[in-house]
Amino acid sequence: MPRRAPMPPALLKAFTAEMTAARTPGPTPQRWRAIERAHILSQPWPWPHTHTHGVMLRLAVRDRDVWEFLGQLVRLVVAAPGSAAGNYPDGNTGRTRVGINTPMPIPADLAALLSQAGVAMQP
Repeated sequence: MPRRAPMPPALLKAFTAEMTAARTPGPTPQRWRAIERAHILSQPWPWPHTHTHGVMLRLAVRDRDVWEFLGQLVRLVVAAPGSAAGNYPDGNTGRTRVGINTPMPIPADLAALLSQAGVAMQP
């Protein structure tokens, strides 16, 4: 299995900004939106992908959301192997309320970053 190159600088900058927003105290919906966007950007890379699920797990604990917490435990286990194998659903936000294999539309700004990074996405 070929190894994926590190995140290109523009993608890493966007990913880092979203992760920072997700971990910064503030309104819960904004934090979840930021981590969902970070998740979309991270899916092709095993460690960043797994890291987003770790942040989601912490947000679920903070929100006292048992269902989200349990779903994130499962996703923590499968994120890295799925990314390494190239087996992940494009655009999936990573939340428990979304099927683990359900592809979703990718926001245009994120799709542009992923395309520039050479990430092939399903139409």
